[in-house]
Amino acid sequence: MAALKWGAVGLGLLALTACVGPAPYAPRQAGQATGYTDRQLAPNRYRVTFTGNSATSREEVEDYLLRRAAEVTLAAGYSHFVFDSRDTMARTQYDVLGNPRPFGPAFGPGFGFWRFHPRWGYDPFGPDVDIITTTQYQAYAEIVLLSDADAAKEPRAVDARAVLAHLPVPPPAQPGR
Repeated sequence: MAALKWGAVGLGLLALTACVGPAPYAPRQAGQATGYTDRQLAPNRYRVTFTGNSATSREEVEDYLLRRAAEVTLAAGYSHFVFDSRDTMARTQYDVLGNPRPFGPAFGPGFGFWRFHPRWGYDPFGPDVDIITTTQYQAYAEIVLLSDADAAKEPRAVDARAVLAHLPVPPPAQPGR
């Protein structure tokens, strides 16, 4: 009976996660966890980030960061940029679904609800437990904006227009996201 109940819960969670798509390419609003941000640090230097949700792949997050860096460059009146620093961080979360076996102090009534039943091969989570792993990526970079003349002298310069021409256009953000 318990396995049936937890199976139904698992199917319900699976149905909910099926509705969740990748984070839309949009500015991060107050109170939101996903989207892009950019901040001007100096006249020709910006910090740019993109944070995805658990359905956004690392590649998508990094492409969105690159796209935003190109957009910031062109909006500021420059043609090229160079990455001064760049990284992608992963945050992994583990959730336990099911009915873990109780464990803890076994001192009798009044000393705690959980009980520990020692034996060889003890599995504290029991057979009716699933561990769900989700990973969320955030990419960030500091970029230096370059004019055409500066870009001609810098071998690492990235042409902002070429980036926008070669990256796929992100799907439009859906209402309610």
